[in-house]
Amino acid sequence: MTQHAAILPILIPFAAALLQLAAKGYGVAAQRAIGMASALLGVCAALWLVQLADAGAVLVYALGNWSAPFGIVLAVDRLAAAMALLTALLSSAALLYASAGFDERGRHFHPLFQLQIFGLQGAFLTGDLFNLFVFFEVMLLASYALLAHGGGMARTRAGLAYVALNLAGSALFLIALGMLYGSLGTLNLADVALRLQAPGIDIALARLACVLLIAVFALKAALLPLSFWLPHAYAAAGAPVAALFVIMTKVGIVSILRVQAIALSPAAATTTDLLDGWLVPLALATIVFAALGALAAPRLRDLAAWLVLGSAGTLLVAPAFAQSTVTAAALYYLLQSTLVAATLFLLAEPIAERRGAFADAFKSGPVFHAPWLALAFLLAAASAAGLPPFAGFLGKLMLLSALRDSGSAVEIWSVLLISGLLVMMALARGGSRLFWARKPDMPPTAAPAVGWQRATAILLLVSPAILLALFARPVADYAARAAAQLHDPQAYIAAVLGAERANIAREARP
Repeated sequence: MTQHAAILPILIPFAAALLQLAAKGYGVAAQRAIGMASALLGVCAALWLVQLADAGAVLVYALGNWSAPFGIVLAVDRLAAAMALLTALLSSAALLYASAGFDERGRHFHPLFQLQIFGLQGAFLTGDLFNLFVFFEVMLLASYALLAHGGGMARTRAGLAYVALNLAGSALFLIALGMLYGSLGTLNLADVALRLQAPGIDIALARLACVLLIAVFALKAALLPLSFWLPHAYAAAGAPVAALFVIMTKVGIVSILRVQAIALSPAAATTTDLLDGWLVPLALATIVFAALGALAAPRLRDLAAWLVLGSAGTLLVAPAFAQSTVTAAALYYLLQSTLVAATLFLLAEPIAERRGAFADAFKSGPVFHAPWLALAFLLAAASAAGLPPFAGFLGKLMLLSALRDSGSAVEIWSVLLISGLLVMMALARGGSRLFWARKPDMPPTAAPAVGWQRATAILLLVSPAILLALFARPVADYAARAAAQLHDPQAYIAAVLGAERANIAREARP
């Protein structure tokens, strides 16, 4: 059974989507039950995968028993397993929240939600670039419908822009894959790493294909100037959909990290200048842009969307340095920033319900009493702003420490610290106006009870702000092991293609 562990996080949501379509006639309660069972099984499978991957070996699953590079393979290292677990936890909380009634606002929510998880898990676990494209498309097709779930003009407008931009990105992705296959004759990531080191290839075409791939991943990660779509689209989505969307930018970031570490860094033709000179400046510009957007955000959901963009910019600094210490710090920061932003999206809806016509706008509104919502916002905001002793502070501190000896240390430190101050100001202003700025002439508003599903989902997502700080050492140690494994491409190649071909890569490496 162990050899099949790699495919379980993909197979479970796919089977759940089929069962939910078959159970449509039994009502939404049956679909909810199937969805929650799938979520529980997905978390268990991801936890098992983390345990297996942490043993040190890359788990390879060849579909149909066709070995790489001729067949489709899943390759699970510590990084892939951690992202699978993060996806399972985040999607479980978002699904629990949606089961309180949001899922009844449109058609086919539950099968689409499971297909979104299927695409996300596949993108993190695949070892083949073409199948990465396939999982990207499944993920995006499901996200188009989920973004419009519940209707409304704002979601329709955001959905049209989101679809148009991502269709252009998908076309560019396909062109890049065609060029890469034309120059190297393979799309298996481990085989690409070997072919880039081999003599006699069309290196100019291969370099151009790699640049286009990075551009596509940068679009998915919302790197400036390709980031204008994200705040509008994420702020328009429903709360549980936006919470799940938070991890979609991480697919692009992890893809850049993996392609850079495994395929680009070992090859002399792509190791030195493919990311140099442009990735760090654009990542820093993205951070500044997001911080200014957060400061000007009129609503909590807008602020949360800008925080997603800011965390993406921060994480995109890491691939430019190709160092395991930087990557390890980025992985810890990725975990906490994903969960914190998702928490803020989920908080926006119950807060809006209690403020009536003022919704989640940063304006003085009616009196409402919800101390647990205020506490949850305080914990999420403190971690997002990087205040000690929360996980956000530790993540940013690890990243700054890892980059202190880099050539761009002054610029990176300046941008991260100043943007952190701007984000703290934005969160302080937003929290004070949502919870403390009252209009005394307005009577308190009546609001429906939050319900145990929504309250539990918010609690599950906000608790890591404290738990990741309390258990920072084991989490950071795992991140360090994952980063070290990622930056050892020979081990990855040996697991996927065999030790003999890995030795060829080791001997050819300068």
